[in-house]
Amino acid sequence: MPKLKVSRDTPLQEVTLRRYEKPYELEKRELVRKLCLSSGLLQPGDSRDIVVDVLYVLLNAKKTGRGLSSDDIREAVIMMRNDYKLSLTGIASSNIRRQIKRLRDVFLVEKVRNSYRITEFEKVSTIFDEKIRQYLLQSVLDRVQDYYQKIDEEFS
Repeated sequence: MPKLKVSRDTPLQEVTLRRYEKPYELEKRELVRKLCLSSGLLQPGDSRDIVVDVLYVLLNAKKTGRGLSSDDIREAVIMMRNDYKLSLTGIASSNIRRQIKRLRDVFLVEKVRNSYRITEFEKVSTIFDEKIRQYLLQSVLDRVQDYYQKIDEEFS
């Protein structure tokens, strides 16, 4: 019997968006958490929410206009999680770097020399409009539309 070749459908890009209630009167960390949930950086019910704290730390650093090394981010995350009496799971340096990369992949964070910062110290709403909505989302929507059009051609 010949071996069957199994192909894998690997997406070039994935986008997950969720709609939650409007962000009224949320504590800052919870606000960042909802942003992460809304933009697919965090899964609902996921207790491994270190990405929330990494983004929170970088948002706070934006106020001072300085970038942070991954070690600086890790130390700030540890302090913050202690302040909130949260477990210190997920704070390994390798995991912090992985979360930074995830934030870089969605254009919220950039690396300049050996430090990380919110992209160009810009407002995150501006980053969303310019990088995520116009670039990332539009390219995904265009490709999905290509499939819809091809289906129309093939099944007409």
